[in-house]
Amino acid sequence: MYGLVNRAFHELVCARYGESVWQQIRIKAGVDDEVFIRMDSYPDAVTYQLIEAASQVLQTPSPVLLEEFGRHWMRYTALEGYGDLLSDMGSSFQQALAGLDGMHARVGLLYPDLKPPLFRCTDITLDGLCLHYHSERTGFAHMVIGLVEGLGEKFGLKVAITHAVARGDVQDHDSFAIRILGPLHNAS
Repeated sequence: MYGLVNRAFHELVCARYGESVWQQIRIKAGVDDEVFIRMDSYPDAVTYQLIEAASQVLQTPSPVLLEEFGRHWMRYTALEGYGDLLSDMGSSFQQALAGLDGMHARVGLLYPDLKPPLFRCTDITLDGLCLHYHSERTGFAHMVIGLVEGLGEKFGLKVAITHAVARGDVQDHDSFAIRILGPLHNAS
């Protein structure tokens, strides 16, 4: 996993809970790195350990943290200079989801050791689609839920996501049924 992922998680925790809580999480995870270099590669175990430690310290289930992290990831990467890549994914929510693999191919030019997930969209309609998520990493399906919600926000849409099929012994990938519920309404 590239340092950018761990930096984003660090930023989320610090923004919500403070630096002292991040330090508790880092120490509980047994992670010596105090700073993650964005373009350096780190063992996947570091990310898994940080998420598990955060779950324990914050007394929040990992799936809840991963969904929050997915939503945060969309905002964070835009601020970290990847906003143009996100904008180039498509002019609609459905086009953007269908463009995830192309975006990852472009990101792979910057990060040569990148092992991105693969996404495939099926059953595309005006108000939804089915998203298939393939990854060599396990345990990140809930992050995908947060990413899709965050992408919906980017397009000003409220979306509902159902984890329709979970990866397991019979299925080699996760599938999500996504419905567009309508525009986001800001409370005044």
